[in-house]
Amino acid sequence: MLLGLKGSISELELHTIRSRLTAGLLAKAERGELAGMLPIGLMRDPSGVVVKDPDMAVQGRLGLVFQLFLQLRSVAKVMRALNERDLELPRRDRYGDLCWTRATLAAVAAILKNPAYAGAFVYGRTRFRPPKREGALPQKAPRPMEEWRIVVKDRYPAYIDWPIYEKIRSVIRDNRAEYMRIKTRGAPRNGELLLHGIAWCARCGHKMYVRYKGGGEYVCNHLRTQEGQPTCQHIRAAHIDAAVGDAFLTALAPAELDALSRSRRVQQQTNNALRSSAERELERKRYTAALAERQFNRADPDNRLVASELERRWEAALNDVRAAEEALARQTPPKAITQVAISKELNDKVISLTGRLPQIWGDETISDAHRKALLRCLIEKVVLDRGERDLALARIVWRGGAVTELEVKMSVNSVTRLTRGTEMPGTPSDARSRRRPRPTRSPQSLLGKVTALPVALVDQNEARAVP
Repeated sequence: MLLGLKGSISELELHTIRSRLTAGLLAKAERGELAGMLPIGLMRDPSGVVVKDPDMAVQGRLGLVFQLFLQLRSVAKVMRALNERDLELPRRDRYGDLCWTRATLAAVAAILKNPAYAGAFVYGRTRFRPPKREGALPQKAPRPMEEWRIVVKDRYPAYIDWPIYEKIRSVIRDNRAEYMRIKTRGAPRNGELLLHGIAWCARCGHKMYVRYKGGGEYVCNHLRTQEGQPTCQHIRAAHIDAAVGDAFLTALAPAELDALSRSRRVQQQTNNALRSSAERELERKRYTAALAERQFNRADPDNRLVASELERRWEAALNDVRAAEEALARQTPPKAITQVAISKELNDKVISLTGRLPQIWGDETISDAHRKALLRCLIEKVVLDRGERDLALARIVWRGGAVTELEVKMSVNSVTRLTRGTEMPGTPSDARSRRRPRPTRSPQSLLGKVTALPVALVDQNEARAVP
């Protein structure tokens, strides 16, 4: 009995010690002093203070990733843009040392989603999910941003501020093509229909799908696929897209000049960042080649096993330098925009040149994905209702919360399906009403004609037989 009591007290002491240790860990995390693994680009100095990596190539590459995403608004597009220009990402190897690797989708997403780059210390971003089957181990799953346990802002030196980080997370979440489960819009893709991902049904409140078979149209078949009910509605997309596009261009017309100048400025900033990043990449590879050369020169020439390996590394570094120089030469230097004083006459001429946005919108070189991305900058969603006869209703919900109601004329198959088609004089119902009545014939007259027909045929045959 005494041994059993001692064992129970030991178990209670272990539980108490563990709870105290956990409470101390949480208290340290609430102060933001819990030392964890830092991402690439952040490091601790000898005193334990978190600072940025002194390597300017690492800082410039991380800043380029955030800048490209704010312009392209897609993780995959950022990855392709980096790989097209042979710009590698800084990573940590298995020993924690810095290395440079080719950009991947997971690497870019990990950089964009990490709150440490926004200067925040976060604890409790994951949770254990219960196993789906018996005997399986629980798995870690990421928590939503609203359910993070501890968030201490302005704890680390930041590459971006916190509002930009929240914007990046919202764009990444909105790009997920899970229309029915989390009601996101999905990333803009190529396709003629402009309202892909932002069209909603006004009757049942569900998101409408896109169907290109038999002509583009928006279809609400959620109730049909989930509950076996009839299709809610389907609307031809040509007139709807034209009306929404005109409303978008009309809303953007007052700020067109500012939008064009701002887009040009952002494009030039991105080009400058890409070129400076390529120059730093070339400088880093030149340093690696010079280091390989010094190591080869210090080696003993008689030790051919070591000298051959160092010579191979030096040759590989020189090849990397040559490839970086060719990649930098392919990039044309952007033209600098000179700031000049604009007089009133020149300003009037510039204002008179506005109105080019409809031409740019209808240009064949502009892809459908770019049009959709531009549309989503101002429009949150469009609620559609087919209505009756030849009228469809479209309610545009803008980003700021304003709402615009549109009545769109739709094509119909006949005059009777028009809104006031029955009042037109050329309708079939009106023609039937004004048609002259046919004279009625008695059955005796019809019988006389039928009996006289064989006699006439016999007379014609006898006349043909006479020579």
